[in-house]
Amino acid sequence: MTSRATDAPPLPIREEAGLSGAEAERRLARYGRNEVAPPRPTPLHQRVLGQLRDPLIMVLLGAALLTIAIGDHPDAVVIALVVVVNTTVGVAQEIRADRAVAALSALSAPHARVLRDGAPDDVPTALVVPGDTLLLGEGDIVAADAELTDASALLTDESMLTGESEPVARTAGERVSAGTVVVRGRGVATATATGPASTFGRIAALLDGGHEPTPLQRRLASLGRVLAAATLALCVLFFALGLVHGLPAGTMAVTAISLAVAAVPESLPAVVTLALALGARRMAARSALVRRLPAVETLGSVSVLATDKTGTLTEGRMVVQHVWTPEGSADISGTGYGPDGRLLRDGRPLTPAEARPVRELLMAASLCNDAGLRPPPDEAGDWTPVGDPMEAALLSSAAKAQCPPPAELRQLCPRTAEAPFDPLRKRMTTLHHLPDGNVLVCLKGAPESVLDTTVLDAEPGLLDEARRQADTLARRGFRVLAVAGAERLWQPLPAGRAEHGLRLLGLAAISDPPKPTAAATLAACRAAGITPIMITGDHPATAHAIAVRTGVVEDGPAGTVLTGPELAAAPDTDLTAVRVFARTDPQQKLDIVRAWRARGAVTAMTGDGVNDGPALRQADIGVAMGARGTEVARQAADLVLTDDELSTVVTAVEEGRRVYDNIRRFLVYALAGGTAEITVMLAGPLLGLPLPLRAGQILWINLLTHGLTGVAMGAEPAAPDAMRRPPRPPGQHILAAGVWQRLLVLAATVTAVSLLAGTTARALGLPWQSVLFLALLASQLGVALGLRARLLTTANPFLPASVAASALLATAALYLPVLQSLLDTEPVGPSGTCLAAAAALAAFVTARLLRGAFHRKARP
Repeated sequence: MTSRATDAPPLPIREEAGLSGAEAERRLARYGRNEVAPPRPTPLHQRVLGQLRDPLIMVLLGAALLTIAIGDHPDAVVIALVVVVNTTVGVAQEIRADRAVAALSALSAPHARVLRDGAPDDVPTALVVPGDTLLLGEGDIVAADAELTDASALLTDESMLTGESEPVARTAGERVSAGTVVVRGRGVATATATGPASTFGRIAALLDGGHEPTPLQRRLASLGRVLAAATLALCVLFFALGLVHGLPAGTMAVTAISLAVAAVPESLPAVVTLALALGARRMAARSALVRRLPAVETLGSVSVLATDKTGTLTEGRMVVQHVWTPEGSADISGTGYGPDGRLLRDGRPLTPAEARPVRELLMAASLCNDAGLRPPPDEAGDWTPVGDPMEAALLSSAAKAQCPPPAELRQLCPRTAEAPFDPLRKRMTTLHHLPDGNVLVCLKGAPESVLDTTVLDAEPGLLDEARRQADTLARRGFRVLAVAGAERLWQPLPAGRAEHGLRLLGLAAISDPPKPTAAATLAACRAAGITPIMITGDHPATAHAIAVRTGVVEDGPAGTVLTGPELAAAPDTDLTAVRVFARTDPQQKLDIVRAWRARGAVTAMTGDGVNDGPALRQADIGVAMGARGTEVARQAADLVLTDDELSTVVTAVEEGRRVYDNIRRFLVYALAGGTAEITVMLAGPLLGLPLPLRAGQILWINLLTHGLTGVAMGAEPAAPDAMRRPPRPPGQHILAAGVWQRLLVLAATVTAVSLLAGTTARALGLPWQSVLFLALLASQLGVALGLRARLLTTANPFLPASVAASALLATAALYLPVLQSLLDTEPVGPSGTCLAAAAALAAFVTARLLRGAFHRKARP
């Protein structure tokens, strides 16, 4: 069935109305094309240079130059490849992010109907200019900000701009905004603003600007600067000590350069990229598409979740949930616009006698109705509304109450006259011809308009009770409609004159109900230390009701909701003290996100409309709805939920914490190993080991420990308590909260057991340098296994496999002639192997014990 909105009477249009073609051309030259121009693209070389300025990348470039200087070309190639891959990924992410503003122009209607030279004409939307006369009809997207000169039963959907779920009635003299959709009726409007001056243009100005560094990027940049300074100082110290002990300057220079390479965890970008990519892949499998890889980690730091209401916490579909009649009330089960549902009272089905007045009300509401319902295209699809969603909800509730289908009703009782909904009268009336020749009058509208003694023939007590019921339902967040009707003898009266002496049929309470998973999702957020807030363009009473039902706030007075006008009147309000915002505009959403960020919170913002774009871009994590979201919201976001389920955000937060834990685990492992290697080289001569390791041996250890084994740590599963910990403070250093203490203890352990193995081997007459080489490498591999959050898990078989492969390559370095010659090693025999194995076991045990030695929040 289709809407009857096209039955709206035609509008008078003066023949001389509209611009001439020549005048339109002049205005086009003056005002420009009606499109939001994308930002000027950043040159590719500037993007590349921006990526290479990262401190850690600069350290890696230095390390590559050093390895080339010492002739270690394979290691130099590996480091250079890591830099190239990291830079390429970063540049690609920047280019995708810059498409947010460009998507605004694609949202505009491709064509618009205007008057040119006194006649209607279809022109590309980009050619609409201020002063054009726009002809609006059902389904049209308004091409420009405009002022209505005529309107007939005009209803516009402004949800993508305001966030308000209910269509808005518009009359002559009012304004309509670019991008809004005509749901019903007709209109004639004069364009007043186009392009950058339009609503879209102003939102585009708010969207303009690049992404700020994520918490991970800031922490790694800080770490890179510290590592660069510390590495340089230690290498200079080692070189000086070697000269003091009389060792050749050339040998010490090469060894110092090798230590510099070993001290820098050059596989960190690869580990970070792999951890983020694996996290993004796992999230994609669970309906969350990541548009910027660093956003994966940032999710783990989120401390505030700002969510919109319609379609995120609620189903995004109007539903009649409660009906009150003078004979009693009833609840209506079922979700969406489909016909599945029942009439219930106190949880039990209504008897036929109890259901009769409810069906009478719903049949009258179905006749006094211009909407339609479209069946699903397949078994897995949903019923969709045609026309006003609120009227479609009345049709759906009638189907759930087993009323005759609307098409059958309209055929049985054809409409003979109507008084369309008017914002001033706030009601709609239709007259229908009955089979017996009489006339059925059906009326629906706002309670304050219908519950009037001039309209109804009812006892004052009944009207007072109806007003009390309407007020109670409105406070609960429902949109309430009153329905009345009467059967009359046929007489040729207009519908407006038939609005008297009607019988009150009852009240219908309509709302966009919360999703079944919304309350549990927000409870999970609180358990993870995340504060939920609601930002919506909807009515404050509706916002408060949904906030209470989903657990955003506890039940209390509706005054806990702050509206956009109230915020505009009191700009100094502490926005972080409020949990529910209603009637907000795009700039205010932006201000709320900025207020939380200024307080030090890491914010995630969900949204689906054009009005959400600026806040999505400003938030640390912008989360857009993929199924019903606008392209502007998707392009501005970092994360797109393909299932439109807020619960997917909780899954993404857990994945973000997993990624960050794995990165910190790798840092503990890599920096402890690098520190141990430097300490061994510094302390060895004091224990009678003149040059503990040669340059090639240091580089081989570095390759095996920071290569496959280090990268495999990025795929470790989440810790069992990942979602029972509070989010990390945004200013916390990546090595804070006990991590650097563990690092130092592990570095001291690896140093001690390696030197002990080396000095013991020397005392036993074994090739002590080769034993020390094997012990230092094996103890680091022991640490890699000991740091696992789930020791015996099979979720990441790559880590034990890579440890085994590294151990085999370490053994090969001692027994293969080619590697013996390259690394200057020799076989160590069973005794030397046992010393190295003992060192690995000691390091493994220490790493396991340390997991319980520090506070749980410090565990990487």
